[in-house]
Amino acid sequence: MAALRHLNSPASAKQHYKMLVLGGGSGGITMSSRMKRLVGAENVAVVEPSEIHYYQPIWTLVGAGAKTVASSGRPTASLMPSGVKWVKSKVQEINPETNTVRTDDGTVISYEYLIVALGLELHYEKIKGLPEGFGHPKIGSNYSVQTVEKTWKALQDFKEGNAVFTFPNTPVKCAGAPQKIMYLSDAYLRKTGKRAKANMIYNTSLPVLFGIKKYADSLWEIVKKRDLQINLRHNLIEVRADKQEAVFENLDKPGETKVFEYEMLHVTPPMGPSSVIKGSPLADEIGWLDLNKETLQHTKYPNVFGIGDCTNLPTAKTGAAVAAQSAVLSRTISKILKKEKPDKKYDGYTSCPLVTSYNTVILAEFDYNGQPLETFPFNQAKERRLMYHMKADVMPHLYWHGLLRGLWGGPGPYRKIMHLGMK
Repeated sequence: MAALRHLNSPASAKQHYKMLVLGGGSGGITMSSRMKRLVGAENVAVVEPSEIHYYQPIWTLVGAGAKTVASSGRPTASLMPSGVKWVKSKVQEINPETNTVRTDDGTVISYEYLIVALGLELHYEKIKGLPEGFGHPKIGSNYSVQTVEKTWKALQDFKEGNAVFTFPNTPVKCAGAPQKIMYLSDAYLRKTGKRAKANMIYNTSLPVLFGIKKYADSLWEIVKKRDLQINLRHNLIEVRADKQEAVFENLDKPGETKVFEYEMLHVTPPMGPSSVIKGSPLADEIGWLDLNKETLQHTKYPNVFGIGDCTNLPTAKTGAAVAAQSAVLSRTISKILKKEKPDKKYDGYTSCPLVTSYNTVILAEFDYNGQPLETFPFNQAKERRLMYHMKADVMPHLYWHGLLRGLWGGPGPYRKIMHLGMK
């Protein structure tokens, strides 16, 4: 059915699109670009309230003073594919039984096909004393645009004592980021002559330093060499910002807590599924979008698809995963539009560039089975300057000019870099 375009629709008006995309983050913009080519711009709409779109992977470097917040954001309007309708609202409700979505201003939009790319939600409020604790100095978080610069300020102001870094007891996006800032902080304090008076402490809820053994082994070597203290199964439950104290529970001994004084605290917040998905028939029992992990098609509603952090795909939630998923999902949808069976399978490819200093990165790439799925013809578990250059300079360029335009991505997206002749 041809899409009807209402440029100044009253709130009660009904709109219809062949392809409706929920969310204007990495997955949403990428898929809207690809769908524009597949079904025509006039048949595609994106629901997204934010005026600014952020390239969040760079916030690790913003928190360490190596990049600016300004460099991480661009106006959403400049990224929306031309001709695609931008519905500048928040999704309030999804009803897959009636193929409709309701926005926060009461507009009802119907669709033939739905792509859900709503990301996940940060829950600072699940830690007692937050988010109000961010009003105090010496505490920051690289996961929010409001708090990432506070990390850099706390690092600059560090004198002596404990620098504490946390990993919550929930799924997180970019699972390497909570420890990347520790390595960067360690490097900064060494550079500024303060490291001898610092205790670097990483308290993680996980039973491991990193989920993939090959890379974890290399990280443990770095940890020992740089005298970084790792406490496994420690989960942050309270911040007493006025006293500069952080309270952790021992997940292996319920009820047992330990208080850490800090001179600097980096908080990775608990995270969870989008409340819109959680309250809809599209959710699994936890609240994530319930997808076939190979085709990215919904398990119950065949005209619904998903991508990125909002899904229950059993792989790490990263931008590289979105790049790989976007190619598979495009193929799946093109097949279904032709009434054919999806023939491309997503293998769970994801990547985490583990920043270990201001000029080195370990590039972790792996699949659903936790098996390394490496791109380059050398051991990627070793720290390399080339990989830092890719993380800091090449990847942002490819993100803005390639991925979001639907021109880059696919299984093992780093292979495209090799094809560009970057040795």
